[in-house]
Amino acid sequence: MAANVMLAIHEKKATAVDLYRPLRQYIASAYSEREAATADDDLCAVRDLRAAAVEAPSLPDPSSLEQRRAALLAYARALALVEPRFPISPDRAHVHSLSFTWHDAFKTNKKVNLPSVHLERAAVLFNLGAVYSQVALAADRVTDVGIRTACGAFQSAAGAFALLRESGLAAKAVAAGATTVDVTPDCAGMLEKLMLAQAQECFFEKVIAGGKPHTLCSKVARQVGVYYEEAYAALCAPPLIQHFDKTWVSHVQLKAAQFYADACYRCSLDLHEKEEIAQEIARLKIGMSALADAKKAAKGVAAQLLDAVNKLENNMKTNLDRAMKENNSVYLMRVPDAGTLGALPAASLVKSSSLAEVLDASKERLFSSLVPDGSMKALSKYTEMVDDIIRTQAEKLQQSSEITRVKLKEMDLPDSILSLEGNISIPVDLKEDVEAVQVSGGPAGLEAELQQLRDLSRVNQDLLVQTEEMLQKEASEDAQFRTQFGSRWTRPQSSTLTKNIQDRLNLFAANLKKAAGSDALIERGVKENYPLMSILDKRPIESALPSISRPIMSLDGNEDAIVGALKQSLRQLQSLGEERAGLEDMLKEMKRKDDILPKLMAGVGSHDDLLKKEITKYDPICAEIADNIVAQEQLLLQIQAQNEQFAAVFNLDDFKVARERCYKQIAAAVVKYQETKKNINDGLNFYVTLQDAIGRIQQQCSDFIMTRNIQCREMIEDVQRKLAGFNLSSSSNVSQRHSSVPPDQQSPSPPPHAPHAQPGGDSRPGYSQPETRPPYSQPYPTYGAPPQQPQYGAPPQQPPYGGGHPGQYQQPPHQPPPGHDYGQPAYPGWRGPYYNGQQPQLQQPGPYPQAPYNAPGSYPSQHQNNYYRPQ
Repeated sequence: MAANVMLAIHEKKATAVDLYRPLRQYIASAYSEREAATADDDLCAVRDLRAAAVEAPSLPDPSSLEQRRAALLAYARALALVEPRFPISPDRAHVHSLSFTWHDAFKTNKKVNLPSVHLERAAVLFNLGAVYSQVALAADRVTDVGIRTACGAFQSAAGAFALLRESGLAAKAVAAGATTVDVTPDCAGMLEKLMLAQAQECFFEKVIAGGKPHTLCSKVARQVGVYYEEAYAALCAPPLIQHFDKTWVSHVQLKAAQFYADACYRCSLDLHEKEEIAQEIARLKIGMSALADAKKAAKGVAAQLLDAVNKLENNMKTNLDRAMKENNSVYLMRVPDAGTLGALPAASLVKSSSLAEVLDASKERLFSSLVPDGSMKALSKYTEMVDDIIRTQAEKLQQSSEITRVKLKEMDLPDSILSLEGNISIPVDLKEDVEAVQVSGGPAGLEAELQQLRDLSRVNQDLLVQTEEMLQKEASEDAQFRTQFGSRWTRPQSSTLTKNIQDRLNLFAANLKKAAGSDALIERGVKENYPLMSILDKRPIESALPSISRPIMSLDGNEDAIVGALKQSLRQLQSLGEERAGLEDMLKEMKRKDDILPKLMAGVGSHDDLLKKEITKYDPICAEIADNIVAQEQLLLQIQAQNEQFAAVFNLDDFKVARERCYKQIAAAVVKYQETKKNINDGLNFYVTLQDAIGRIQQQCSDFIMTRNIQCREMIEDVQRKLAGFNLSSSSNVSQRHSSVPPDQQSPSPPPHAPHAQPGGDSRPGYSQPETRPPYSQPYPTYGAPPQQPQYGAPPQQPPYGGGHPGQYQQPPHQPPPGHDYGQPAYPGWRGPYYNGQQPQLQQPGPYPQAPYNAPGSYPSQHQNNYYRPQ
């Protein structure tokens, strides 16, 4: 996707001009020579800023582009300070000897020369947008960082062109006599849409690369196409229709068609998954038709763009052939006409970035001493007057809109009208909850998760049985040798050494038994509540809601007239709301264009008279706002009377009761499903963690049995030597072997004790959690010591569904102190490999089934809670 072709804007070229001399002459004549001398440094700074931003050559490398961007921003801020202080015009009393020459960015043979600072500011802002577009095009969109950089730069470019149009700079430049098309408001608007289209295209590349759902990809692609369509419409209208190269026009046209078709393609993939084959076929045909028409008109576009369009067309054709084949053989659905399909939804993820912060010149100190104090005070006063008018009117409009919203809500409008027409809606928050349930599998998917619980329970039971059989076999062999050799068999009994392990195995067995009870509670809960939860499997969920039905019998048959009159009144109310929004925008637009500073600085007479005259321009809009509010009040009274009649005819009271009952049923089903889902997830986490803990115990048993086997062989050899008469020699050899063990290996330190868990936190009954043991960094101990306390959570509470409290396993009462030495030697005087101070090699776990899930880290989790809790 990163290979998609995009467009960057070339900068306007300008002729070098000397700002220093004309501006200094104006200061000396309008103020004084002393002021001119004081402003000498500022004049030099402005001259240097223009040289760096306008006259310096530009290079395409990223570092040069960043320097260009910084230079243009600095010069734009300086011009914002120059404009109100230096009236540049042919007037002899103004800066009349300074003219700016700029060439058209798209037709370089055209240029304009004007003594207007508005032209200079408009051209600099245009170049700033052009540089942002070049920064975006230079970014490597193969990487995530590159995509973000390109997307941000395109939005900043759109912000620059939007500011050029909205600030009035473009209009002022045209009014001053600028004849180049590139700085007109129409061109600025077109370039803004083009930059937004390319920024949205970056987001499309990102969602496609991220494997996002087809519905989202379709919405993003459709918005890309919308932006390109708007840019293409501007290119085909005066004054831009003959101004741009035809390859540009073809590029934008083909891009618009490409992303409209791509939106159809992504939508068709979603429709195919829903088995809506007829609509899938219709969408694919519409998209392919748009591509075919655009390809016929595309002339001179880049080969990469044509390749992308052809690839998309081939994919759509393949899917169309498949869908038609399936429809003809299986579904036999009637393919709807293109005109009957609704418009594809779009999702805009970009907007024109505001450059107000980077262009704010309020902190700049250039020419700070040249502004007349009286003019600035008058301007501040006028601004306060305008702000007060706008604030007052905005409050009235907002209050009026809120009254409308509340009254319509009380009358259940327009929801009742939509329900009558079949457009049933559901509260947004409830719909989001239902969609989340359906995405996670819904009630129909709970059986598969219950089967996972059964499988994990069986695996844990099998592991526990295998471990116990290993210990029983070793104990049996030890008892056999003890019977055979009698008092000569001096090593400790297996039951003494394995008490720690046996206690933990008993604990795990008790936990598994309690787990079975909790599983049964969950399964019974699913079975009992499935009739309630089954409503969540309906798609769409709105199909479960009741609808308004027409009366079975009608005396006068005027139902349609009642509904029609009410709908007409609602349309009128909507029009009034749109009119209010437009009036507020008109106020803000008027304020934005209301620049009286030139009049204040150049005018004569009282500033107060000028302010009173200027403020009257807001009176007509204020009068329109008042009329709108009065009309709305009258219309609401009319709607209230019509709605009462509508409610009586269609029995809305019963419908509202049924609808609220259905809402509550859906909400209760969501709560019950979430509770059941959480309990199942807790069970799955419990079994996975328990399986890991049993596996660790099984590994310890394997190590213990290996060590006991070594002890057994050495003891048999020792007993046999004694019986053969070599007792003295054997004792001497044993003593020498023991003396060769280094002191630091004769007394291995015991493994660390697991601390007791602190009580507290959420706990729900069902399961005691198995303990986790850290990887050994010390030699394995013998198994005569009592078991360590596992880390548990909070004490249990009553189980859900009204079940009884399961029995609790009591922990061993006596725990060894932290420095306790585990066990005793295998027999007096013996030192075997098990007591060696070197780190033993961990044995691989025995052949037991692996967990179907990954264990969630070290056990026990500090956040394990809810249905499965330790006892």
